[in-house]
Amino acid sequence: MERIRIKDIAKMADVSVGTVDRVIHGRSGVSEASRKRVEEILKQLDYQPNMYASALASNKKYAFACLLPMHQKGEYWTDIESGIHEAVETYSDFNVTVQLSYYDPYDYHSFAEASGNILEQEPDGVLFAPTAPQYTKPFTDSLTEHNIPYIYIDSNIKEEPALSFFGQNSHQSGYFAARMLTLLAGEDAKEIVIFRKINEGIVGSNQQERREIGFREYMQKYHSNCRIHELDLHAKRDSEDTQMLDDFFREHPTVKNGITFNSKAYVIGEFLQKKQISDFNLMGYDLLQRNVDCLMKGSISFLIAQQPRLQGFDGIKVLCEHLILKKEIAREHFMPIDLLTKENIEFYHNNQSSI
Repeated sequence: MERIRIKDIAKMADVSVGTVDRVIHGRSGVSEASRKRVEEILKQLDYQPNMYASALASNKKYAFACLLPMHQKGEYWTDIESGIHEAVETYSDFNVTVQLSYYDPYDYHSFAEASGNILEQEPDGVLFAPTAPQYTKPFTDSLTEHNIPYIYIDSNIKEEPALSFFGQNSHQSGYFAARMLTLLAGEDAKEIVIFRKINEGIVGSNQQERREIGFREYMQKYHSNCRIHELDLHAKRDSEDTQMLDDFFREHPTVKNGITFNSKAYVIGEFLQKKQISDFNLMGYDLLQRNVDCLMKGSISFLIAQQPRLQGFDGIKVLCEHLILKKEIAREHFMPIDLLTKENIEFYHNNQSSI
């Protein structure tokens, strides 16, 4: 597309070049009618007054900080990181750098310490996955006090609004999951088990809690007679999961449907394979390779995906657009609720290969 020049805009608005320049830079000396005509054309053209060129010419450096939950390579957050690194490379002309930090999602004090370290860095912008609201608030209050824009990723806290949010509508995702699971269960939708990963009472993610709230809301509305069991697996002691799952399935032989709202559905899926349990419908979240393996082998029936790589990329992209290109930013960017089976997983993978 050919670059739009100020004289082109002046011709379209039937005003002088000087009038267009004064409107663009917010200066006085322009009639209200002329200002409105120019502003309308600027909006239609999505005109950026040489912001890109000005940013390159300024040679200013932008340091961003990212705070994510600790994770193993290949887990959900690995894809978030990939998107972040790709965005840094894409916007390298603007001298953008990112410092990644991590916190233990099952330890609120870990978040407080990590966020305190970020404040000491005095970054230009922050992208982070918030923890419980009461522990997130001191961090966001300090960022606001220092005029540092911040973006939520994966989980949103509307009481402490960020510049923008990237992730699913967690409540709606859980509501949708309940509908899909009950459709799959059919007449067996009389008992369902919710599998959690918990450490000392902490689930480790606001998003998981909100998914479960949405799930239960649907069940209460449409399947109020369904008995919902709960099995809390150990978030930090995976070695005990097998015995706990063994005990549950032995004690509840009639339960044929289950869901986990975290990304470790493979823990249950691999157990079902090992025990050769083939008549159990399991739903989970996220395209970890072990989850996908279980999906292909039939021990997971459905996976709900949410494009984590795109979340990471767009989070950095929006910080650049806000700070460097001075663009207005939408408050929320919801990821689609993608329902995947072994029949469509390959197509989805192919379409997610690049941003």
